[in-house]
Amino acid sequence: MRGAGPVIETRLKHLEAHLEQENPVLLTTVQSFRELDTVAYRMGLFNPEQSYATHIPWWPLISVLGTFSAGKSTFINHYLGTKLQRSGNQAVDDKFTVICFSNQSTSHALPGVALDSDPRFPFYKVSSEIEKVAAGEGSRIDAYLQLKTSASPTLRGKILIDSPGFDADAQRTSTLKITDHIIDLSDLVLVFFDARHPEPGAMRDTLDHLVSKTINRQDSGKFLYILNQIDTTAREDNPEEVVAAWQRAMGDRGLTAGRFFTIYNDEAANPIPDEALRRRYEGKRDVDLADIHERMEQVEIERAYRIVGSLEKTARGFEEKVVPAINQLIAKWRKRTLFGDVIMAVLLIGGFIGITSRLGHWEGMQLKAGWWDSLTATPMSMYFSALAAYLLWLAVHYGVRHLAARSLTRAADRLGQKLGIRGSLKAAFLLNTKPWRSIFSRHPAGWSRRNRRRIQQALEDADRYVQDLNDRFTNPSGNTPLELAAADPDTQHMAESFPEAAKAGTTS
Repeated sequence: MRGAGPVIETRLKHLEAHLEQENPVLLTTVQSFRELDTVAYRMGLFNPEQSYATHIPWWPLISVLGTFSAGKSTFINHYLGTKLQRSGNQAVDDKFTVICFSNQSTSHALPGVALDSDPRFPFYKVSSEIEKVAAGEGSRIDAYLQLKTSASPTLRGKILIDSPGFDADAQRTSTLKITDHIIDLSDLVLVFFDARHPEPGAMRDTLDHLVSKTINRQDSGKFLYILNQIDTTAREDNPEEVVAAWQRAMGDRGLTAGRFFTIYNDEAANPIPDEALRRRYEGKRDVDLADIHERMEQVEIERAYRIVGSLEKTARGFEEKVVPAINQLIAKWRKRTLFGDVIMAVLLIGGFIGITSRLGHWEGMQLKAGWWDSLTATPMSMYFSALAAYLLWLAVHYGVRHLAARSLTRAADRLGQKLGIRGSLKAAFLLNTKPWRSIFSRHPAGWSRRNRRRIQQALEDADRYVQDLNDRFTNPSGNTPLELAAADPDTQHMAESFPEAAKAGTTS
């Protein structure tokens, strides 16, 4: 029985040590992921150095996407209170930049391999994913990613991702792959547009990929659409028409609801001579900026729900994706094996009859040959002859099994990629084709009653974790944290981990 290897076990222990201090509720989810790992090991999906816990970022994640010169870097610099990112009217950063907190006052820029090789960050092993969709590009990970550090206190406890301009090279498959990857993992996605170019033509690529493809997502609420540099419209005869045109372009892509924000940066703003107009612009900007910053400060809460949601999604994936996919491959393998057996049987029998007929060993319908008489002379000789024929047929059968299985390996890889299955669907399928496995097995290898219970327990745990989180951030009864703790000891830990939420509950 395979289990976690020493490398992954060490990483999980470090993660548990961190979460024990930061968030005890999330600490318990690690054990649930360990149980899912056990199922994946036994089904052949994972090797001992893989874990579902390393496929998700455990730090709150905010991504900033949008078009070139939409003010993404300027916004990030303003949020951090330091000029970390280069900014300007031209494309100045052509990489995805992951920004994380550091106690060192000096900022450091590290290559993409620092992200690709560290499971704590959202791009762990992303090079292999890029390689699948763009051959040869996985080895060029440094051309796509970089890691920067900042001592800004606003960054403590969260990770920012600054993207290159989306419309720079929208056809690059690898860039789109990374974009989709960070969208899936992010707790909050800020989508920036340039108020100087709000017409649909300039925003087409961004709208198509970041709007049209997100409106039907279950997590569409994590997207904030921001029209930046709105100060440039102050000299327009009808500045409201700029915002209206932008919203119409969004609506054409199906986005008819949701909060839209209009902001600009004081340091890079154009002067607005009209005092009343300037105050109106500043007032709207300050309100929207405050709302955006509040959402950014709430990502820790959203992170907790995201991780629990990932646990539930992973657990359901076994019954909804993994097992059906393996069964589908097994059915094809069984069909090809039986078809191959029939062909080989016909060839063997036909070859035997043909050779013996050519040698003149048949008299009518009877085989007349000295070697045949010796094989059938006694019951013992007939027994050993039958045994030899059976062993020969077994060798042929298992050869056919092997070839049939190998013929489906590429299909297994494609199916696993299409379904978004973590781990190797090919390896899981091949485990079912081992010699000791019957082609008529009713269940995939490792999909035992005990492992099915593990999956069910993980789903129940996910529901309980959601309830625990809800108890942290909601308080319909209006009871104080002390009253809640008296009724449920677990609530005391919640109040200690999230004091702001506890205070909010007492005043709601």
